[in-house]
Amino acid sequence: MSVRIDDIAGELIGRAGDAKRFLVGVAGPPGSGKSTMADNLAVALKARGESAAVLPMDGFHMDNAILIERGLLARKGIPETFDVRGFLDIVRAVRPADQEVLVPVFDRSRELAIASARPIDPKDRFIIVEGNYLLFTQGKWAELDGIFDYTIMLAPPIEVLEERLWDRWRGYKLTEEEASAKVYGNDLPNGRLILENRRPADVTLEIALA
Repeated sequence: MSVRIDDIAGELIGRAGDAKRFLVGVAGPPGSGKSTMADNLAVALKARGESAAVLPMDGFHMDNAILIERGLLARKGIPETFDVRGFLDIVRAVRPADQEVLVPVFDRSRELAIASARPIDPKDRFIIVEGNYLLFTQGKWAELDGIFDYTIMLAPPIEVLEERLWDRWRGYKLTEEEASAKVYGNDLPNGRLILENRRPADVTLEIALA
């Protein structure tokens, strides 16, 4: 599998040419392996002498206090529970590579976003943006259309997502009932929504490559 990641890294470098900044979007449902893919791709690019940084969409989760007020805490992760305007602003700020941009990062163990937790340096040529709704066709998410120079869609079969999501939530010591609510009440419905309402990607994969 590592050869395939190297192939994609090589293709990105070829497409980037002499561009100062090249934005890569890695999209997919919950549990599809977006974070792993983005991190591994950054490593592969750096191994080829390039500079790369990862910008995770999860840092733009609304705070739990807002979700509680809106009755959306149990549905955290649906499109309406993200600060999409803030995310769009950050991606647009990163685009020209003319300044350092500080971005938030989500701490899943505490279920909260940490502001200004990761710097995107103007010298980072490849910015790998990863998140559920990068290719989503509905609402303000559609404004991301055309902003990425290259897009990757991770689209594992639903049964694979289901297994990975169970492993995820059990790993956070949830009870079987709590994990079931996360998987079937939220994550898998979100996954289907994403898979059924997406723009075409430059490449679509059923697994996140190592």
